[in-house]
Amino acid sequence: MNQPTDTSIATPVLSAEIFIIPLEAEKWIVYAPLRMAAFITNAATVNFLADLQQGIYSPDIDKDGSLVEFLRRLEILDAGSEDKPITIFGGDPEPTDVTLFLTTACNLRCTYCYASAGDTPVRTMPLNVAKRGLDFVISNAVRKRCSAIEIAYHGGGEPTVNWKTLTASYDYACAKSKPKDIKVIASTATNGVLTDTQIDWIVANLKGVSLSIDGSPHVQDRNRPLASGKGSSERVIHTLKRFDEAGFSYGLRVTATKDQISELEESVDYLCANFSAVRIQVEPAYQMGRWKNAPSAETDEFITAYRKAQNRAAQYDKEIYYSAARVGMLTNHFCGITQDSFALSPDGNVSACYEVFSEDNDWAKVFFYGKNDQGSDGYTFDINKLEHLRHQAVQHRDYCKGCYAKWTCAGDCYHKSLTVNGKSEFQGSDRCHITREFTKDQILAKIVASGGIFWHEQQPVQSPTASGKEILV
Repeated sequence: MNQPTDTSIATPVLSAEIFIIPLEAEKWIVYAPLRMAAFITNAATVNFLADLQQGIYSPDIDKDGSLVEFLRRLEILDAGSEDKPITIFGGDPEPTDVTLFLTTACNLRCTYCYASAGDTPVRTMPLNVAKRGLDFVISNAVRKRCSAIEIAYHGGGEPTVNWKTLTASYDYACAKSKPKDIKVIASTATNGVLTDTQIDWIVANLKGVSLSIDGSPHVQDRNRPLASGKGSSERVIHTLKRFDEAGFSYGLRVTATKDQISELEESVDYLCANFSAVRIQVEPAYQMGRWKNAPSAETDEFITAYRKAQNRAAQYDKEIYYSAARVGMLTNHFCGITQDSFALSPDGNVSACYEVFSEDNDWAKVFFYGKNDQGSDGYTFDINKLEHLRHQAVQHRDYCKGCYAKWTCAGDCYHKSLTVNGKSEFQGSDRCHITREFTKDQILAKIVASGGIFWHEQQPVQSPTASGKEILV
């Protein structure tokens, strides 16, 4: 039945923040991120929505009312206000998880190492520094009645090189937490150059591992040689085979340098065919540290190679992913920097960023916001620095306001944006283009998986927040 066209009809109200994403051949995606909804349409519908944004409604354009009814089903029209996925942290941090930067030493000499590990004086965390941090998060967990604490072993080198502190700190955390009925969940980043004794301990004690490997043996050996200059692939493959035999949970991380982009599909195929990991993170090499002056891999060539590698992984029922493209996760935080992340340097000072692991880092004055309090068992925090970091959440970034990826990317990595823009207002980067392209791919995949006409999920999923005092808005 045709909808009446008299002027007494109420104008439908746009109830979603929408973005129009161009496709080829006069087609567009209409995307409402906070409704987790999207569909592909033509110019007439795009113009209809543009008019509604101006408060203009012409019933003759939608004579039978079917378009309006469709948009209502997607909560784009007449659905009330949207809840923005914004959490704001305040007061002194009360973390229940800690990242321990165990050492700047490394048994590899990766060509693109963001930390230039092996080129700088070695700093190693003593056990008493780790214990102090663990006591702090355990006391917070008790006070907040949390059932678990989390420990991440990381740093500007290979964490397992400081094996004594790694294992002793884990044992200490378990011993202190058990009487309080608090579980210890621990994981580590690693380059995979491990002894069998270390592998056995990791399998027996850690929840998971993020292991860096760049693909097939010749790529791995070229990009990630041992400190001796020999290839590392044989050692890393041994570790992965041991993990697979034990049924141990791990993820893989591939870094693509510009000269390796053409081999990315082959490398992903090798990893999928030979190892059990079902998810593989793929990132272009960061122009930091040892790779600071190298050619950028943040290019359209990388986008093309990534898509080919993605298709290849799908043939194995596996997935590759890029950190800033994550449709389905709604948040104003890219990472822990804006969520009071609590990471300890070897000297016991507090950083918000796992890439800024040393007080000598170029951006240490931005990211280091605390130090141990000699008069207590806790830490002293510079609230001004902390508030600056909290303010880097995406709702405060003018550049991001018109970007359709903003509630999923959440502004991307603040440390990387500083390397591109300095302290000036963020003006975007080559990573932004990559993020938008992969976000668009994911939206299209959601539409296809939902039947090919539209995508709509009723309950938005917000990312987990870091431990701390947070205010929901």
